[in-house]
Amino acid sequence: MPDLLIELFSEEIPAGMQRRAAADLQRLMTDSMVEAGLTYAGAAAFATPRRLTLSVNGVLAESPTVREERKGPKVGAPDKAIEGFLRGAGVSREDLEIRDDKKGQVYFAQLTKAGRPAADIVAEVLEKTIRNFPWAKSMRWGTGALRWVRPLRSILCVMVDEGGAEVIPVSVEGYDAADTTEGHRFMAPGRFSVTSFDDYEAKLKRAHVILRSDERAEMIWNDATNMAFAQGLEVVEDAGLLLEVAGLVEWPVVLMGEIGEDFLSLPSEVLQTSMKEHQKFFSVRNPKTGRIEKFVTVANRETSDSGATILAGNQKVLAARLADAKFFWENDRRVAKAGMGDWLESLSNVTFHAKLGTQAERVNRIAALARALAPTVGADPEHAEKAARFAKADLASEMVYEFPELQGIMGRYYALEAGELATVADAARDHYAPLGPSDDVPTEPVSVAVSLAEKLDILTGFWAIDEKPTGSKDPYALRRAALGVIRTLNDNGLRVKLVEIFGEGAWAPDLLSFFHDRLKVFLRDRDIRHDVIDACLAMPGNDDLTLLVKRATALQEVLSTEEGENLVQGFKRANNILSQAEQKDGVEYSYGADIKFTEADEEKALFAALEKAEVEIAAAMADEDFVPAMAAMASLRTPIDAFFDAVKINADAEVVRRNRLNMLSQIRKTVAQVADLSRVEG
Repeated sequence: MPDLLIELFSEEIPAGMQRRAAADLQRLMTDSMVEAGLTYAGAAAFATPRRLTLSVNGVLAESPTVREERKGPKVGAPDKAIEGFLRGAGVSREDLEIRDDKKGQVYFAQLTKAGRPAADIVAEVLEKTIRNFPWAKSMRWGTGALRWVRPLRSILCVMVDEGGAEVIPVSVEGYDAADTTEGHRFMAPGRFSVTSFDDYEAKLKRAHVILRSDERAEMIWNDATNMAFAQGLEVVEDAGLLLEVAGLVEWPVVLMGEIGEDFLSLPSEVLQTSMKEHQKFFSVRNPKTGRIEKFVTVANRETSDSGATILAGNQKVLAARLADAKFFWENDRRVAKAGMGDWLESLSNVTFHAKLGTQAERVNRIAALARALAPTVGADPEHAEKAARFAKADLASEMVYEFPELQGIMGRYYALEAGELATVADAARDHYAPLGPSDDVPTEPVSVAVSLAEKLDILTGFWAIDEKPTGSKDPYALRRAALGVIRTLNDNGLRVKLVEIFGEGAWAPDLLSFFHDRLKVFLRDRDIRHDVIDACLAMPGNDDLTLLVKRATALQEVLSTEEGENLVQGFKRANNILSQAEQKDGVEYSYGADIKFTEADEEKALFAALEKAEVEIAAAMADEDFVPAMAAMASLRTPIDAFFDAVKINADAEVVRRNRLNMLSQIRKTVAQVADLSRVEG
C-alpha cells in the first residue's frame, strides 16, 4: 500500500494558528478520502511557521468497486416518478428489474460504482481542502482568488510505493504540485526534492528545519534550563509561552540576555509579564532570592557572532519596554503611598454594567458582604471590609491599565505601599482566585471573605437582572465564579447558607439550582455518581454546599459496598409496595408499627433493628456525622432482606397487613433521614 505526503508551504503562519491548522488539514483530507472509499492505516500532521505537512501511510492504491441495489417505485407508477428514479440512479428503463414486494411489483436497479485510482481521489480532495480551508483569518494576494492565512508559495504532493515517489497532479490557482520544498529561509535557501516522509523530515533537518513542534519545544526547554543551571539560575516554567515560541521558529537557537540593573527592583511579576507579553522572553530567576535577573530569548537562526547582535537588539528593545513599566510603577507607588484615594474615587466613573452600576457601587456591595461573611469564615469584619474596598483599587492604576493580567497582583503591592496589614494586602491578590480548576483557593480568612463576596456579588447581580449563561456563552465567567465558591467553601470546610445570602428574590431558586449543577460537575470530577448527588440534593439544607459534599461522599462510600447496594434494593422494594398500597387504600401509612401485632421472628427482628437504627441515625445526623449515620442505615440490609423472605405483606388479617405496611413506612422514614434512596439507580 502506498504512502501519501503533502506539504503546503507559505509565508509565516501565526504561532497560535498552527496546531489547529495541522489538525484541520488531517481531518479534512482523511475524512474526504475515506468518504470516497480510500481508507488508510495511519496519519499524522505537523506544522512549522512556514509549512503544514500531512503524512498518510497505508493508503489503498485505489478505491474498491461498490455495488448497490436501489429500490424504486411500484410498477404502474406515474412516468414522472419512474423517470426521476432513473435519473437519480443513472440507469435506463431497460436496466430495471421487476420483483414481487409486499405491496405488489416494484422496480429495482443494480448500481455499480467503479473504483478509482488513489491519485485521482487525492487530487480532488486536496484541491477542495485548499480552497475551503477553515482559517480563522485569511488573505488574498496578487490577482488570484485563492485565500490563505499568508501567501501560499508551493504545494508538495507525492504518492510513495515500492516503485518510488510519484507527483500527484494537483493544480490550484496556478500552484502546481511537485516533489520539492524549501529549507530554512536564511540558513538553507533553495529547493530540494524528496522521495518519502522519512526522506523529507531528514532533509529538512539538514536544511535547518525541525518539523515536529514538540521536538522544537523540547530543544528550547533543554537548552534554556541547561544554560540557566550553569549560572546557578532557573527558568520560570510557562507551558503556554513554550508552545508559542516553538511556533515562531524552525531552527531554535536559545540565547540568554541581561536585564538592566535599573529594572531589577521592579516586582518579579511585572518583569515576567512585560517580557512575556511584549517580547516572548522566558524569565530567568535566582532561586536564592526569587528575583528575576535575566531572560531567555529564542532566535530562528545561528549567526557568526553566536547571537551577540540579536541579543544586543533584544536588550535595547527590552530596556525601552521596562522603562515604561518602571515609570508606571513609580507613579503608582506615589498614589498608593497617599492612600489610593484617587483610584478609589475614579472607580465611580467606571461602569461595571449598565444595570449593575459602577465599579465603585460594586465595591460597596462586596465590602458589605465581606463584612457580613467575616464571622462565618473566622475573619475580622473591619479587616474584611477594608480589604474589599482596596481589592479593586489597582484597576485604576497605570500598571494594570497596561497589563490587565496583573490586576490583584499589583493590588497587593500597592496596599503594602499604603501601609496596610499583610492580610488586607494579600486579599487584593487572592480575591480573584481560583481562576482555574487547578488553582489554589484562598485560605487566609480575610482573603476568603473577600473572594467569596466578590464571586457571590457577581452571581447574585447577574441573576437579579436575568443575564445568565446560555449554552456555551458565559461572557462574565459565572460558571467559573460558582465553581470558585464551591471549592473555596469545601476546601476550607466552611458552612454558609446560600439562601440567606440570596434573599427572597424570584431568581434565588434558579441561582441555587445553578450552584447545584456546578456542584455536580465538581463532584463528578471526584468520581461521585450522579444519582448519589441527586439523592443528597433532595435532602433539606441543600444550600449548604460543604454539607452536601460530606453527605454525597459518605453515601458514595456506602453504596460502593455490597451491603449498601443490597440495601438500596430492599429500600426500593419496601417503598414500591408501600406506595402502591397507599394509592390503592387512599391512606398514608405513617403511624408507626406496633410490636404486639408482629408475628414472625424476622418481623420482630426488623422492628428492633429499625428502633435502634433510628436512634443512631438521628444522633449522628444531629452532629452531621455522616459516616456512622450511613453505617447505621446500611446495617438494616440484613433484617430487611430476612423480613421480605419470611413474611407476606398483604396478610389475610387486616390489622397484621396495616402493621406491616407501617413497618415499611418506618423503613422509608428511617432511611430518609440520611438520603433519598429512591433517586439512587439500581
